[in-house]
Amino acid sequence: MNPVSSRPVFFAKLIRRCMRRRITLIKHRRSSFLGVPILFGNSFPKSGTHLLTQVLAGFTKLGPAVDTGLPTILTFDGPTGRPRPIQDVLNDLYRLQPGDVAYGHLHATLDVIAVLCRDGIAPYFIYRDPRDVVVSHVFYVTEIAPRHVHHQYYRQELHSFDERLRVSILGRPDADIPFPDIRGRFEPYLGWLDQPEAFSLRFEDLVTRQDETLLKIFDHALSRGFPTPWGRETALGILRASINPERSPTFRRGKVGGWQEHFTESHKELFKEVAGDLLICLGYEQDNDW
Repeated sequence: MNPVSSRPVFFAKLIRRCMRRRITLIKHRRSSFLGVPILFGNSFPKSGTHLLTQVLAGFTKLGPAVDTGLPTILTFDGPTGRPRPIQDVLNDLYRLQPGDVAYGHLHATLDVIAVLCRDGIAPYFIYRDPRDVVVSHVFYVTEIAPRHVHHQYYRQELHSFDERLRVSILGRPDADIPFPDIRGRFEPYLGWLDQPEAFSLRFEDLVTRQDETLLKIFDHALSRGFPTPWGRETALGILRASINPERSPTFRRGKVGGWQEHFTESHKELFKEVAGDLLICLGYEQDNDW
Protein backbone atom coordinates (compact mmCIF):
# COMPACT_ATOMS: atom_id res chain seq x y z
CA MET A 1 0.00 0.00 0.00
CA ASN A 2 1.49 3.36 -1.04
CA PRO A 3 1.58 6.34 1.36
CA VAL A 4 -1.25 8.19 -0.41
CA SER A 5 -3.69 5.27 -0.41
CA SER A 6 -2.85 4.45 3.21
CA ARG A 7 -3.82 7.89 4.51
CA PRO A 8 -7.60 7.19 4.71
CA VAL A 9 -6.87 4.00 6.68
CA PHE A 10 -4.58 5.89 9.06
CA PHE A 11 -7.11 8.65 9.68
CA ALA A 12 -9.94 6.14 10.14
CA LYS A 13 -7.89 4.37 12.83
CA LEU A 14 -7.08 7.71 14.45
CA ILE A 15 -10.76 8.69 14.57
CA ARG A 16 -11.73 5.31 16.08
CA ARG A 17 -8.99 5.68 18.68
CA CYS A 18 -10.21 9.16 19.65
CA MET A 19 -13.78 7.89 19.92
CA ARG A 20 -12.73 5.01 22.18
CA ARG A 21 -10.88 7.42 24.44
CA ARG A 22 -13.86 9.77 24.64
CA ILE A 23 -16.29 6.93 25.39
CA THR A 24 -13.96 5.66 28.13
CA LEU A 25 -13.88 9.08 29.82
CA ILE A 26 -17.67 9.27 29.77
CA LYS A 27 -17.97 5.72 31.13
CA HIS A 28 -15.68 6.48 34.06
CA ARG A 29 -16.99 10.01 34.61
CA ARG A 30 -13.64 11.65 34.07
CA SER A 31 -12.72 14.84 32.28
CA SER A 32 -9.25 13.62 31.24
CA PHE A 33 -6.73 10.79 31.44
CA LEU A 34 -4.41 12.90 33.56
CA GLY A 35 -2.39 10.65 35.86
CA VAL A 36 -3.53 7.38 34.24
CA PRO A 37 -0.53 5.22 33.26
CA ILE A 38 0.03 3.57 29.91
CA LEU A 39 -0.20 -0.22 30.28
CA PHE A 40 2.44 -1.77 28.03
CA GLY A 41 2.77 -5.51 27.49
CA ASN A 42 6.19 -6.50 26.17
CA SER A 43 7.18 -10.06 25.31
CA PHE A 44 9.73 -12.35 23.80
CA PRO A 45 8.01 -13.74 20.67
CA LYS A 46 6.10 -17.01 21.10
CA SER A 47 6.04 -16.57 24.88
CA GLY A 48 2.36 -15.98 25.60
CA THR A 49 2.03 -12.58 23.96
CA HIS A 50 -1.68 -12.94 23.27
CA LEU A 51 -2.37 -14.27 26.76
CA LEU A 52 -0.83 -11.14 28.28
CA THR A 53 -2.65 -9.03 25.68
CA GLN A 54 -5.99 -10.42 26.83
CA VAL A 55 -5.19 -9.82 30.50
CA LEU A 56 -4.21 -6.19 29.92
CA ALA A 57 -7.30 -5.68 27.77
CA GLY A 58 -9.27 -6.69 30.87
CA PHE A 59 -8.15 -3.43 32.51
CA THR A 60 -10.57 -1.59 30.22
CA LYS A 61 -13.29 -3.00 32.49
CA LEU A 62 -11.47 -1.99 35.67
CA GLY A 63 -10.75 1.67 35.02
CA PRO A 64 -9.90 4.33 32.42
CA ALA A 65 -7.87 2.14 30.09
CA VAL A 66 -8.25 2.11 26.31
CA ASP A 67 -7.13 -0.52 23.83
CA THR A 68 -5.39 1.63 21.23
CA GLY A 69 -6.09 -0.65 18.28
CA LEU A 70 -2.56 0.21 17.14
CA PRO A 71 -0.20 -2.46 15.75
CA THR A 72 2.28 -4.23 17.98
CA ILE A 73 5.46 -2.17 18.33
CA LEU A 74 8.32 -4.25 16.99
CA THR A 75 12.11 -4.26 17.14
CA PHE A 76 12.19 -5.99 13.74
CA ASP A 77 10.19 -5.20 10.63
CA GLY A 78 7.70 -8.02 10.08
CA PRO A 79 7.79 -8.43 6.27
CA THR A 80 11.59 -8.17 5.94
CA GLY A 81 12.85 -9.42 9.31
CA ARG A 82 15.36 -6.58 9.44
CA PRO A 83 15.94 -4.36 12.51
CA ARG A 84 13.88 -1.19 12.53
CA PRO A 85 15.67 2.12 13.12
CA ILE A 86 15.61 2.84 16.85
CA GLN A 87 14.07 6.26 16.22
CA ASP A 88 11.09 4.60 14.50
CA VAL A 89 10.60 2.39 17.55
CA LEU A 90 10.82 5.38 19.90
CA ASN A 91 8.39 7.39 17.75
CA ASP A 92 5.85 4.55 18.07
CA LEU A 93 6.26 4.65 21.86
CA TYR A 94 5.97 8.45 22.02
CA ARG A 95 2.60 8.21 20.22
CA LEU A 96 1.11 6.38 23.19
CA GLN A 97 -1.10 8.45 25.47
CA PRO A 98 -2.12 8.13 29.13
CA GLY A 99 -4.59 5.30 29.58
CA ASP A 100 -3.52 3.46 26.43
CA VAL A 101 -3.07 -0.31 26.48
CA ALA A 102 -0.35 -1.28 24.01
CA TYR A 103 1.99 -4.14 23.20
CA GLY A 104 5.38 -4.90 21.70
CA HIS A 105 8.37 -7.16 21.16
CA LEU A 106 11.07 -4.75 22.28
CA HIS A 107 14.70 -5.33 23.22
CA ALA A 108 15.96 -3.90 26.50
CA THR A 109 18.04 -1.15 24.93
CA LEU A 110 18.89 1.89 27.02
CA ASP A 111 16.67 4.16 24.91
CA VAL A 112 13.64 1.88 25.12
CA ILE A 113 14.12 1.24 28.85
CA ALA A 114 14.28 4.99 29.46
CA VAL A 115 10.89 5.42 27.77
CA LEU A 116 9.02 2.41 29.15
CA CYS A 117 10.32 2.64 32.72
CA ARG A 118 9.58 6.31 33.24
CA ASP A 119 6.75 7.58 35.43
CA GLY A 120 3.35 7.26 33.82
CA ILE A 121 3.88 3.80 32.35
CA ALA A 122 3.17 0.35 33.80
CA PRO A 123 5.40 -1.99 31.75
CA TYR A 124 5.16 -5.78 31.75
CA PHE A 125 7.50 -8.37 30.27
CA ILE A 126 6.42 -11.98 29.69
CA TYR A 127 8.81 -14.80 28.79
CA ARG A 128 8.65 -18.57 28.50
CA ASP A 129 10.83 -21.68 28.69
CA PRO A 130 13.01 -21.24 25.57
CA ARG A 131 12.61 -24.95 24.78
CA ASP A 132 8.88 -24.46 24.40
CA VAL A 133 9.57 -21.27 22.44
CA VAL A 134 11.57 -23.06 19.74
CA VAL A 135 8.90 -25.75 19.37
CA SER A 136 6.18 -23.10 19.10
CA HIS A 137 8.35 -21.21 16.62
CA VAL A 138 8.52 -24.23 14.30
CA PHE A 139 4.74 -24.63 14.17
CA TYR A 140 4.15 -20.89 13.87
CA VAL A 141 6.57 -20.28 10.99
CA THR A 142 5.68 -23.47 9.14
CA GLU A 143 1.90 -23.67 9.53
CA ILE A 144 0.44 -20.42 10.83
CA ALA A 145 2.35 -17.48 9.35
CA PRO A 146 2.65 -17.71 5.54
CA ARG A 147 3.95 -14.12 5.40
CA HIS A 148 6.72 -14.77 7.91
CA VAL A 149 10.12 -13.96 6.48
CA HIS A 150 11.35 -17.56 7.08
CA HIS A 151 8.14 -19.34 6.01
CA GLN A 152 9.30 -20.35 2.54
CA TYR A 153 12.61 -21.63 3.89
CA TYR A 154 10.93 -23.75 6.57
CA ARG A 155 8.35 -25.13 4.12
CA GLN A 156 10.50 -25.69 1.05
CA GLU A 157 14.09 -26.12 2.18
CA LEU A 158 13.50 -28.05 5.41
CA HIS A 159 11.69 -31.36 5.06
CA SER A 160 11.09 -32.63 8.59
CA PHE A 161 10.20 -31.41 12.05
CA ASP A 162 13.67 -32.47 13.19
CA GLU A 163 15.36 -30.18 10.63
CA ARG A 164 13.07 -27.27 11.44
CA LEU A 165 13.58 -27.61 15.18
CA ARG A 166 17.35 -27.65 14.72
CA VAL A 167 17.17 -24.39 12.78
CA SER A 168 14.90 -22.81 15.39
CA ILE A 169 17.54 -23.71 17.99
CA LEU A 170 20.64 -22.84 15.93
CA GLY A 171 19.26 -19.98 13.85
CA ARG A 172 20.58 -19.22 10.36
CA PRO A 173 24.00 -17.57 10.80
CA ASP A 174 24.62 -17.66 7.04
CA ALA A 175 21.37 -15.91 6.08
CA ASP A 176 21.15 -12.31 4.88
CA ILE A 177 18.27 -11.71 7.31
CA PRO A 178 19.40 -11.74 10.97
CA PHE A 179 18.29 -14.95 12.71
CA PRO A 180 20.63 -15.85 15.59
CA ASP A 181 20.41 -18.99 17.70
CA ILE A 182 17.84 -19.08 20.50
CA ARG A 183 20.26 -17.69 23.07
CA GLY A 184 21.23 -14.86 20.76
CA ARG A 185 17.56 -14.07 20.13
CA PHE A 186 16.71 -14.00 23.84
CA GLU A 187 19.78 -12.19 25.13
CA PRO A 188 18.66 -8.66 24.08
CA TYR A 189 15.55 -9.10 26.26
CA LEU A 190 17.37 -10.13 29.43
CA GLY A 191 17.77 -6.54 30.60
CA TRP A 192 14.04 -6.34 31.34
CA LEU A 193 14.53 -8.75 34.23
CA ASP A 194 16.70 -6.14 35.97
CA GLN A 195 14.20 -3.28 35.75
CA PRO A 196 12.17 -2.86 38.97
CA GLU A 197 9.68 -0.62 37.12
CA ALA A 198 8.82 -3.48 34.75
CA PHE A 199 6.91 -6.48 36.08
CA SER A 200 8.45 -9.64 34.61
CA LEU A 201 6.32 -12.76 34.59
CA ARG A 202 6.66 -16.26 33.25
CA PHE A 203 4.11 -17.68 30.84
CA GLU A 204 4.08 -20.85 32.91
CA ASP A 205 2.97 -18.94 36.03
CA LEU A 206 0.14 -17.30 34.13
CA VAL A 207 -1.05 -20.80 33.18
CA THR A 208 -0.39 -22.88 36.30
CA ARG A 209 -0.58 -20.20 39.05
CA GLN A 210 -3.09 -18.02 37.31
CA ASP A 211 -4.90 -16.29 40.18
CA GLU A 212 -1.72 -15.43 42.04
CA THR A 213 -0.11 -14.07 38.87
CA LEU A 214 -3.18 -12.07 37.83
CA LEU A 215 -3.24 -10.38 41.23
CA LYS A 216 0.44 -9.47 40.84
CA ILE A 217 -0.34 -7.97 37.42
CA PHE A 218 -3.18 -5.98 38.97
CA ASP A 219 -1.04 -4.83 41.90
CA HIS A 220 1.71 -3.67 39.57
CA ALA A 221 -0.74 -1.48 37.63
CA LEU A 222 -1.94 0.06 40.90
CA SER A 223 1.62 0.67 42.04
CA ARG A 224 2.22 2.60 38.82
CA GLY A 225 -0.83 4.79 39.39
CA PHE A 226 -3.72 2.98 37.70
CA PRO A 227 -7.01 4.21 39.23
CA THR A 228 -9.83 1.73 39.83
CA PRO A 229 -12.79 1.53 42.20
CA TRP A 230 -12.55 -2.24 42.35
CA GLY A 231 -10.89 -4.36 45.02
CA ARG A 232 -8.52 -7.24 44.35
CA GLU A 233 -11.09 -10.03 44.40
CA THR A 234 -13.42 -8.32 41.95
CA ALA A 235 -10.46 -7.38 39.77
CA LEU A 236 -9.28 -10.98 39.81
CA GLY A 237 -12.63 -12.18 38.49
CA ILE A 238 -12.64 -9.58 35.72
CA LEU A 239 -9.08 -10.32 34.62
CA ARG A 240 -9.68 -14.06 34.77
CA ALA A 241 -12.77 -13.70 32.58
CA SER A 242 -10.77 -11.76 29.99
CA ILE A 243 -8.63 -14.81 29.18
CA ASN A 244 -9.64 -16.97 26.24
CA PRO A 245 -6.56 -18.46 24.55
CA GLU A 246 -8.59 -19.79 21.62
CA ARG A 247 -9.33 -16.20 20.57
CA SER A 248 -5.66 -15.82 19.78
CA PRO A 249 -4.93 -15.85 16.03
CA THR A 250 -1.73 -17.83 16.69
CA PHE A 251 -3.10 -20.16 19.38
CA ARG A 252 -2.03 -23.78 18.94
CA ARG A 253 -1.77 -25.48 22.32
CA GLY A 254 -0.18 -23.10 24.80
CA LYS A 255 1.09 -26.11 26.74
CA VAL A 256 3.63 -25.92 29.55
CA GLY A 257 6.56 -28.30 29.03
CA GLY A 258 5.38 -29.45 25.60
CA TRP A 259 8.99 -29.46 24.40
CA GLN A 260 9.43 -32.86 26.06
CA GLU A 261 7.14 -34.41 23.44
CA HIS A 262 9.29 -33.10 20.58
CA PHE A 263 12.92 -33.02 21.75
CA THR A 264 15.06 -36.04 20.94
CA GLU A 265 18.30 -36.66 22.84
CA SER A 266 20.09 -35.00 19.95
CA HIS A 267 17.93 -31.88 20.31
CA LYS A 268 18.60 -31.81 24.05
CA GLU A 269 22.35 -31.94 23.59
CA LEU A 270 22.20 -29.29 20.88
CA PHE A 271 20.11 -27.00 23.07
CA LYS A 272 22.40 -27.47 26.06
CA GLU A 273 25.37 -26.53 23.93
CA VAL A 274 23.68 -23.41 22.55
CA ALA A 275 21.59 -22.20 25.47
CA GLY A 276 21.97 -24.41 28.53
CA ASP A 277 23.20 -21.43 30.54
CA LEU A 278 20.14 -19.44 29.46
CA LEU A 279 17.82 -22.01 31.05
CA ILE A 280 19.78 -21.75 34.29
CA CYS A 281 19.78 -17.94 34.15
CA LEU A 282 15.98 -17.90 33.71
CA GLY A 283 15.44 -20.45 36.48
CA TYR A 284 14.06 -23.25 34.32
CA GLU A 285 16.92 -25.61 35.23
CA GLN A 286 19.53 -25.72 37.97
CA ASP A 287 22.19 -27.35 35.78
CA ASN A 288 22.57 -29.13 32.45
CA ASP A 289 21.41 -32.48 33.82
CA TRP A 290 17.96 -32.58 32.22
